[in-house]
Amino acid sequence: MRIGLAIGDVRGPASVEEVVDQARVAADAGFATAWASQALGWDALTLVGVVGTAVPEIAVGTAVVPVPQRHPLVLAGQALTVQAAVAGRLTLGVGVGIGAMVSGMFGLPTDRPVRRMREYLEVLGPLLRGEAVDHRGEAFTAVGAVSVDGDVPAPSVLVAAMGPRMVRLAGELADGTATWMTGPRALGEHVVPAITRAAADAGRPAPRVVAGLPVCVTDEADDVRARIAERFALAAQVPEYRATLDREGAAGPQDVAIVGTETEVAQALARLRDAGATEFLAAPCGTAEEQARTIGVLADWAR
Repeated sequence: MRIGLAIGDVRGPASVEEVVDQARVAADAGFATAWASQALGWDALTLVGVVGTAVPEIAVGTAVVPVPQRHPLVLAGQALTVQAAVAGRLTLGVGVGIGAMVSGMFGLPTDRPVRRMREYLEVLGPLLRGEAVDHRGEAFTAVGAVSVDGDVPAPSVLVAAMGPRMVRLAGELADGTATWMTGPRALGEHVVPAITRAAADAGRPAPRVVAGLPVCVTDEADDVRARIAERFALAAQVPEYRATLDREGAAGPQDVAIVGTETEVAQALARLRDAGATEFLAAPCGTAEEQARTIGVLADWAR
C-alpha cells in the first residue's frame, strides 16, 4: 500500500506557496502522491498543476473534482493541460459532489447520480484519449474533441464511490475509486470486493483503491477525536457520508479517523492494507507538532 498526502484545503487554510511547500515535504518524505480536493477555495486541478511543476519528484492527483459544475469537454481540456504540464503524473479523481451543495449552491439537478456519472464517464474517457465524441444524452450534450499539441497520455481516472452502484460503475468504467471517511470494514466487506468484480467483468486491470482518512499521531487521542468530530461534522450529516459511516458502525468521522500513538497508527494502516486499499490518502490533523510527528510515521511506512 502506497502513501499519499493531502495538500491544501482539507488540512486548513493555506496559500498556494504553502501548499507547494506541503507537497515538497511529501516528496522529501518519499510519499507517492500529493492529493488536492475541490472545495470552495483553490481550484484543485490548477493547484496540482502548479504543485506538479514546482515539485517534479511526486505524482499529483485530485480527490476529487465534482463533475456537475464542469462540462466533460471543459474538464478534459483542463486535465490534459495539467497532465502535459506535470509530464504524465496526474490522477484525475472525479465525483458527483454532495447533493445538497450541488443543488443549493449551483441550482443543478442531483437526481439519478449513478446514471449521470455513467454518462459523464462514457464521454470523458474518449475525450481524454484524444477521441471525438458526438453525445446527446439525458444529462448533457457533448460534440467535438479536445485538441492538444504533443503526445499527452490520458490520466488515470478515479471515481469517488460510496454506494454499491457507484462502486460497481467505478470498476466498470474507471481505473478505481478514491474514498473518503471509509474505514477498513466498509472497504474490505463492500468496496474492494464489488469494485474488483466489476473491473474483472469489464476486462479491466485490477482497480486502484485510494482510501482517504484524517490521521494524527498523538498522545491525546480523545482531544484530537473531538476536534475531528467538530471539523468534519458535515460528513456525519449528509446522506452520502452517513451511509458509509453506518457501514463501518461509526457514529461520526472521529470513529474512522486514524488517531493514536505511533504503534496504533501503524496497526490501523495495516488494517487498511489488509482490507484491500492500494493507497492511503493521509490527511494529517492536529497541531503543527502532531502533524509533523504524523508525517514522520507515515514516511517510515512509505519507505
